[in-house]
Amino acid sequence: MENKLKVYRAMKDITQEGLAKKLGVTRQTIIAIEKDKYDPSLILAFKIARFFKVQIEDIFIYHD
Repeated sequence: MENKLKVYRAMKDITQEGLAKKLGVTRQTIIAIEKDKYDPSLILAFKIARFFKVQIEDIFIYHD
């Protein structure tokens, strides 16, 4: 699954560490998501979408 997390993070001018603290996860989790090495849980995906005030599908792109 691809994502635009880095783009949204840049638009809001928030660091990986800052976003991690807001979401209650580690910086390593944010790094792994941005590098497509880790797909977040549904709960974390919702938290990320709510933080940026967008739909999950705006950040995460699913391909069959």
